[in-house]
Amino acid sequence: MLRLAGARLLDDRDYPAVRAALAADPVGSCMVAARVEVAGLDPWRLGGELWAADGRSPRSGRFSGLCFSGPNLIPLRGNGTVLRSFADRALRRQRTCSSIVGPAEQVLGLWDELTGEWGAAREVRQDQPLLALDGVPAVPPDPAVRPVRPHELERYLPAAVSMFIEEVGVDPRAGDGGVSYRARVSELISSGRAFARFEAGEVVFKAEIGALSSSVGQIQGVWVHPDRRGEGLGAAGTAAVVDRLVRGMGRTASLYVNSYNTPALAVYRRIGFRQVGRYATVLF
Repeated sequence: MLRLAGARLLDDRDYPAVRAALAADPVGSCMVAARVEVAGLDPWRLGGELWAADGRSPRSGRFSGLCFSGPNLIPLRGNGTVLRSFADRALRRQRTCSSIVGPAEQVLGLWDELTGEWGAAREVRQDQPLLALDGVPAVPPDPAVRPVRPHELERYLPAAVSMFIEEVGVDPRAGDGGVSYRARVSELISSGRAFARFEAGEVVFKAEIGALSSSVGQIQGVWVHPDRRGEGLGAAGTAAVVDRLVRGMGRTASLYVNSYNTPALAVYRRIGFRQVGRYATVLF
């Protein structure tokens, strides 16, 4: 096992202990658990590295800190000392992640350690309620919301791009002309995790199941066509995705939303979501 600056690079020998640690907070750790369950801990298969900061044997099943480093940097647990060890390791290489995201205390603490070297972020979203629902939604699901079919990619993609620009503030087609983003959306569609309501061949509501672990599905990319907002499509459409997750797939539905987005928060609470934690996101 490699040890650098107090942070250990975990591998498949640590898998049982890691699974136990992730299971302790299945909603908060869904993004990492979804990867680990499919790929194990080998960095090449995982698409990143999982770090621990703990002097004890990982086979004890106790980690004082866990952090995933890949397309996103996701610190799951750790106090100030642990976060410094993760920052030390992250600073040994050039930044490649597009964001730091996860439990707010760890994200903001890690960002405090990194900001001096990485410079200003494009945006810091400090308060993002993490919501969960494991029962029948209180809003009737929209029966017209269904999985997007592979041949509908071209009709779905403009809505996905519009959602991304509204939510993240950048065009996902920048840089490579949209090749990477198109591939990601196509993957979601082919895996049955992109949902939409079509009217006259146009998407009027969309949402996706991003991370999907064995117990939790994280809803992302909720969007309603600007001309159709205020009609209840968002609530009924999101309820349809929740119903698919809870009753159809046996998972808890989760999502996180900016605290200042009071209309969305009101909709999610009306559906039946409850707050189970707080996320934060640092966008580069």
